[in-house]
Amino acid sequence: MITAHTMYVALLANRYLTSRIIPWIAVAAVALCVALVVIVVSVMSGFLDMLRTSGKTMMGDVVIRFPISGIPHYQDLIDDLERLPEVAAATPTIDTFGLIEMPYGTGDGNNLVETVQVWGIDPESFNRVSEYENILWWRTPPQEEIASLPADDLRLDPARDRSEAAMLMKDPATGLPGIVPGIQISVFNERRADGTYGFEGGDSNYWMPGKQVELTLVPIKGGRLSIEPESRAFSIVNEFQSGVFEIDDNRVLISLEDAQEMLRLGEGRLYDQTGKIDPETGMPLEIGTSPARATSIYLRAGENVTPEQVRIAASTAYDRFWSDNAQREDRSVKPPFPSRVTVMTWEQQLSSIIAPVQKERELMRILFSIVYIVCAGLVLSIFWAIVHEKTRDIGILRAIGASRPGILGIFLIYGLVIGLLGSMVGVGLGWLVVTNINAIHDGLGEPAPIWLTISTFVIAATLLAFSIHAALKGSILRWLLGLIGCLVIGVVGSAMALHRGFLLWDPSVYYFNEVPSQMDWFTALLTMGGAVLFSVIGAAIPAARAADTDPVKALRYE
Repeated sequence: MITAHTMYVALLANRYLTSRIIPWIAVAAVALCVALVVIVVSVMSGFLDMLRTSGKTMMGDVVIRFPISGIPHYQDLIDDLERLPEVAAATPTIDTFGLIEMPYGTGDGNNLVETVQVWGIDPESFNRVSEYENILWWRTPPQEEIASLPADDLRLDPARDRSEAAMLMKDPATGLPGIVPGIQISVFNERRADGTYGFEGGDSNYWMPGKQVELTLVPIKGGRLSIEPESRAFSIVNEFQSGVFEIDDNRVLISLEDAQEMLRLGEGRLYDQTGKIDPETGMPLEIGTSPARATSIYLRAGENVTPEQVRIAASTAYDRFWSDNAQREDRSVKPPFPSRVTVMTWEQQLSSIIAPVQKERELMRILFSIVYIVCAGLVLSIFWAIVHEKTRDIGILRAIGASRPGILGIFLIYGLVIGLLGSMVGVGLGWLVVTNINAIHDGLGEPAPIWLTISTFVIAATLLAFSIHAALKGSILRWLLGLIGCLVIGVVGSAMALHRGFLLWDPSVYYFNEVPSQMDWFTALLTMGGAVLFSVIGAAIPAARAADTDPVKALRYE
């Protein structure tokens, strides 16, 4: 039921809000404060989410690792792991570093030979654990992506599809072993603003698939570097784009078998190390077979299974694997002791990156909580001025029977509406910026359009004319506002005229190719609630002062 008390409180709150411009200044201030928090924290949250997603894209959920010398009999371990209900798939890999000789010469600071991180993979099982097939660049794009691709994108040509060769890790034309480098390794691949890649100068002769490279690895024997590096010719069968600049710029993929052969981790003969000689051959005595090795085994969790559950199950499985092999007399090469093997989730592997970002995000949330105090201070100062100005109105209301709670309610509702409007506009503005942040960034990287620069100077000239006209009419306020507007717009126009583009988000520094553009709705709603609450708190003190107004004193001089 709507009472007279409710009616006059609502009507007066609405009148005070809509009849003056000063409350809208408070709304704008609250909106800008909220938008600032939403944009900054959303970008940081998006960066954190992209770190997590990238981690799972290339390494699954859990890894078992014993670097350099590797884990022998790894296929038996994989079979044991894939029988676990917690594990959906497992794949062996070898990771090392090497030198790649690219099929182009030096010049303009580009090196002929580059240092790369080399991963030896089994494409079929690696695809089950990671998203290998999805990150291959030279494949026919999904139907939903084709409409958004530029007409000159070579992937639209079915003849450029090299996904089959990448799965085989072999060039069908030459018979050479295949290699899949990251998309950023070739200096002729240019990333466009829309996220696709073209070639330097638009010359498709720089298309990498089919070109030959030479990869050099250094095997390790007995814990020492070999004095004889192993070099081998490879044919580029595809390129991959994971979205993580550091990976796309440094990593190449080859087949597991090629990596094992080049690093001498494949199956081979095992000779006696004590000096015994075979009397028939005069060579060291052969005592068995050295099994093939893998330095890492990556696991993908089953449905509704957490990475931590997989880690515990995998650690237990490795303990059993080691115990079984330690008791087998037919195996002269034993797996490494469990305490020397690392079993980690993908998040633990990236903890040195993820943990600082998480702490920075929470620190930013705490630091930006000062925005709430700013909101409260703005509303308090504006309302204090309004209450002082409306002393006569408040005195009349009190004289005709308005209660103290009624007067209090007018200004509390006033503050609530300002907080709600400001926070909603701020969240909307934040969403608009966050979802379009890459377009904004790309725009900043280009010279300002001529029409926009000219329009800015036209507006500045119009404001200058307005200011001169106001001065001639004797209006100081309009003259000052026009002059300030002219100066501000003029500076903006000058900056646009001089602007030639600059790079804010450098992928080589910030890890990813794009600025995170996912809205953090939890932070947005939390900030919105805080802004509303502190706006009401800021309105409470002037509201209490208004409620305490003595009608006799308020109307004494009226």
